[in-house]
Amino acid sequence: MIDRILEFSLKNRVLIAILAVAISGAGLLAVLRLPIDAFPDVSPVLVQVITETPGLAPEEVEKLVTYPVEVAMNGLPGVDKIKSISAFGISQISVYFHDNVDIYFARQLALEKLQQAKEEIPPGLGEPRLGPITTGLGQVYQYTVAGEGKDLTELRTLQDWIVKYNLRTVPGVTEVLSFGGEVKQYQVRVDPRALIQYGVTLTDVRAAIQANNRNVGGGYIVRGPEEYIVRGLGLAETLEDLGNIIVAERSGTPILVRNIAEIEIGPEVRRGAVTMNGKGEVAAGIVLKRIYENTEQVIAGVKSKVEELNRALPAGVKATPFYDQAALIERAVGTVESALLEGAVLIVIILFLFLGDVRSSLIVTAMLPLSLLLALMLMQYFGFSANLMSLGGLAIAIGMMVDGGIVMVENIYRHLSEHQHPAQGDAKDGGAHSPPRESRVHVVLRSAREVGRPIVFAIAIIIIVFLPLFTLEGVEGKMFKPMAFAVSFAMLGSLIFSLTVIPVLCSFFLKGGKEEDTWIMRIAKRPYLPALRWSLANRGKTLLAALAALGISLAVIPFLGTEFVPQLEEGSIMYRVTLAPSAGLDDAIRTATKIEEMAKAFPEVVDVVSKIGRAEAGGDPEPVNNIEALVTLKPADEWKTGRSKPELVEAMERKFSEFPGIGLNFSQPIAMRVDELLSGVKAQLAIQLFGDDLDQLVQSAEAIERIVTGIPGAADVQTEQVTGQPQLQIKVDRAAIARYGINVEDVQETIETAVGGEAAGQVFEGIRRFDINVRLQEPFRSSPQAIGNLLISAPDRSVRVPLSQVAEIRTVVGPKQISHDNGQ
Repeated sequence: MIDRILEFSLKNRVLIAILAVAISGAGLLAVLRLPIDAFPDVSPVLVQVITETPGLAPEEVEKLVTYPVEVAMNGLPGVDKIKSISAFGISQISVYFHDNVDIYFARQLALEKLQQAKEEIPPGLGEPRLGPITTGLGQVYQYTVAGEGKDLTELRTLQDWIVKYNLRTVPGVTEVLSFGGEVKQYQVRVDPRALIQYGVTLTDVRAAIQANNRNVGGGYIVRGPEEYIVRGLGLAETLEDLGNIIVAERSGTPILVRNIAEIEIGPEVRRGAVTMNGKGEVAAGIVLKRIYENTEQVIAGVKSKVEELNRALPAGVKATPFYDQAALIERAVGTVESALLEGAVLIVIILFLFLGDVRSSLIVTAMLPLSLLLALMLMQYFGFSANLMSLGGLAIAIGMMVDGGIVMVENIYRHLSEHQHPAQGDAKDGGAHSPPRESRVHVVLRSAREVGRPIVFAIAIIIIVFLPLFTLEGVEGKMFKPMAFAVSFAMLGSLIFSLTVIPVLCSFFLKGGKEEDTWIMRIAKRPYLPALRWSLANRGKTLLAALAALGISLAVIPFLGTEFVPQLEEGSIMYRVTLAPSAGLDDAIRTATKIEEMAKAFPEVVDVVSKIGRAEAGGDPEPVNNIEALVTLKPADEWKTGRSKPELVEAMERKFSEFPGIGLNFSQPIAMRVDELLSGVKAQLAIQLFGDDLDQLVQSAEAIERIVTGIPGAADVQTEQVTGQPQLQIKVDRAAIARYGINVEDVQETIETAVGGEAAGQVFEGIRRFDINVRLQEPFRSSPQAIGNLLISAPDRSVRVPLSQVAEIRTVVGPKQISHDNGQ
């Protein structure tokens, strides 16, 4: 087989040359289409089901929403595991499928089961939906929207209805999450005293607004030759329209909404905020890349759209990125490209020094671009991206790519020299030399046949070495398989071109010469030849020495440190601050702002952006006592303090630790994401406890934390907060409500609307839409005493009693969140 390949190549030299050029062109085209990422995406095949449950505590979310969805998802084929988080106001179920399941098929399966789960969720508690089709590393671009003279409501409105709306049109973008700012809302703040005065209830107010805020279609009518579309216009458009809605009528006098409530525009109740550089709040956005898309192209499209939007936004308002994966990609890929270029130059120099012939060196070097282009072409064909691992594999293989070419060229050069100088061949080979009349092509073919099989055998061994990496599965496979495939593709190219292109190039351009060693070879042979003679004369001792070296190396392995992957220097710092479980959003904003001021005091820091709590549904379901801050740093060559990055992190940790009552964890954006994909939490190592008693779980976790903290090398050890959230529980007294003829639903509706607020429709401003929220005025719902004084009406309106007379109101400590792993 090998001989036939060699013979075909040399008989069809022009065809082989044309094919080599064609492969080069195809390889260059593949490079332009090759997806580029900073890091292999180790995300599993994951489908998330997200349900927003406004006002519900974690216990209700778990029982009424999360559990039915989990049960439905458990029956899906191909499911590996299911994790869930039930937190205040949100349920997030993560369904992990086996790696061989197509993500779109997995989403279709989940969507079908979701219809079944919806039937088990009580009405009004939320609508489960699938999360964005992205990956754990899909947050490729994050930006702030800020401007002088604009309040947080205006900034959030610009973000939601201009910036976000347009960025979602960029190819490859699956979702843009809004974070921070204040969502505009039309608020109807009811005075409970007016309710008593006019004899109406909160339910009446909500129902009246809903009934007086509709547009309808009446089909069409025909007038002569023309057709008229009939529209019934009844949507409220202004605060005045809402105020003029009739709630009831007393003695012929209409009772309007404005008679019993304050109507104004205000912020929606929020569970997240964004602050920047210690100067206060801003609005922000997070761009999510669709799975399998080219990260570099997506970011380029987003940047172009942001530049366009900045020209269209109001004067002084600007969308400014604070996290951009393109910069990391450029650094990561640029590092590998530099290594490849430097390696190629060094190989050319070394080849010339050892071969001593310019033509031989250039012919061997020609294998490098050909092998690399073929490898990149195959990577593009099989769906691999160019990233730190795959390109790093090519950098590792660059020295091995020329091995087969060196052997081939050196042997052909020797035979051509013997063919041109037969006397010299006689002297060296005892008269065995090439016939004088033999053509150059025959000499090259005979020479190539001598070394063809050894070359195939040697390169095959190199490829076989990587076979264990091809057997890896899960996260390890996604991390290391790209490198193994890249190296194998490059070595395959090296093998093909060693047997085809190299002999053809030698037949065209290589000339024989005098067979004499170069000066560097003569120097190398002086110690080598005596050592070789001694080894051959003392074979037993040589083998024993080799075995002893092997044994020593194996004995050292247990003392080596191990790491899953080398630390990727991302050029930024991500720190996580955890406050007390009972901390509110306002306290978290104050803390984030003060710590930002501390961080900005370091001369290496450019910007600090803190994300507090959670963004819209589809992002991380973080509580409001959680702060994640991204610290953008100056280029390392501009640092004037002489500190390294680890020293900077250590200095920051010491400084931030002065702030009382906080937990700190330092990492990097992608590193934190990878940790979360590996362990399920944003940490490098996680210990999970399972049980039904949350209090016992907390006690055991704290005991484990004390033990782990004492282990050498352990840093930033924290127990996940699953309890410690204060609750105001209102337990209905069934005997009491029975005496007054009141239903449980009457009590619950009053609590839900009066305290939490309830949507009663929307106001449209062009294409923009904003909720109408009905709730009591602040003084009448801001304390346990005020809530206890809420009046509950019987269904026939014959009696009104304070809530405290029909329910027990108490303060307890409940769970912060409830996590499940495969239902446990």
